[in-house]
Amino acid sequence: QVQLVESGGGLVQAGGSLRLSCAASGRTFSGDARGWFRQGPGKEREFVAAISWNDYTNVGDSVKGRSTISRDNAYGTMVYLQMNSLKPDDTGVYYCAAGKYSRDEDDYDYWGQGTQVTVSS
Repeated sequence: QVQLVESGGGLVQAGGSLRLSCAASGRTFSGDARGWFRQGPGKEREFVAAISWNDYTNVGDSVKGRSTISRDNAYGTMVYLQMNSLKPDDTGVYYCAAGKYSRDEDDYDYWGQGTQVTVSS
């Protein structure tokens, strides 16, 4: 059974940092792209960042310059999202995904359940 499990969310003050992790199991993901998306209160789910199997990265405009995506390429098991200088607008549920290297959520086949990030002002 394929599973993606996010961790690392929580409550943080504006200006703080968080590192989200996503653990994959059930099959090898070394050849897949991995992505992060988020959905804020009352908002559509939006692209945050993606990393290809060979470490190309793409970061969404809303977090560019503040966030970095990385992965463990040895087995493709783990992917990370380091977020700095957090703002209240970064509040939302953050989802990990696996699939095709893309900013479009429809290109991702597997999804985690999400981890809540709350940034207080």
